[in-house]
Amino acid sequence: MATTSNVEVTISLSEPDLDDEELQAEAENLLPQIREVDGVEEANLITLAQAPTGSKAFGGFAVGKLKALVNPKNLGSLFKFLGDRLGNKTIKVIIKKSPLNEEITVEATNSQDFELAWQKVENRLNNK
Repeated sequence: MATTSNVEVTISLSEPDLDDEELQAEAENLLPQIREVDGVEEANLITLAQAPTGSKAFGGFAVGKLKALVNPKNLGSLFKFLGDRLGNKTIKVIIKKSPLNEEITVEATNSQDFELAWQKVENRLNNK
């Protein structure tokens, strides 16, 4: 890939059948698994102070939101993990890359969507 600095990836889980507590528990359970994905340098829950205005909160964190710093060479590994692990849930992924602080936003609701989302992200990262 053309870029060499880490990219910031925000992952937002969405599950209408879960209440805020259950959705936050799902994010907390996912966190250690994301930390083990190749290329993930750092991953944390998003605190309410870091969250966009209007975000729901539970226990001082934005409900269902995680942030990771990922080596762009391994970003595909993170997308594969998310597709395999959460392929039947709605997930919004926002990728910020420096130095332009460009954002790429994709949303997926199944494994096929994740494959298409990864292709979109990969094309955008390779063309900048």
